[in-house]
Amino acid sequence: MFTHICISADNLEDSKKFYDATLTPLGVQSVGQVNDRTCVYATETGKLLVMKPLDDGAASFANGGTISFAAASKDAVDSFHAAGLANGGRDEGAPGPRPNAPGNAYGAYLRDPVGNKICAFAQLPE
Repeated sequence: MFTHICISADNLEDSKKFYDATLTPLGVQSVGQVNDRTCVYATETGKLLVMKPLDDGAASFANGGTISFAAASKDAVDSFHAAGLANGGRDEGAPGPRPNAPGNAYGAYLRDPVGNKICAFAQLPE
């Protein structure tokens, strides 16, 4: 459905450190910093661009917006959350079952250095 998602960053180095750490357990590869304002992360199904705003304004996050990454396992969700906390993120929902989500969902939520809300979800066997 999506080709890419863009989120903003004030300090590209801080955001790169955060996303390098949190997305690795999910199998998302860092393409690296591709220019002076953009870092790219990719899978076979899409890309995440972490960028300084083009208008040179302050970075901000969407109120109510969340970007969710697929995780292969409970351990990957736990590693995602721990890596985020260790690399400048803030807890927005500790790893655990998500009874309001479909299936047997297990997830965790973080805020990145700018405040963007991201999460990782795995569907566990019933």
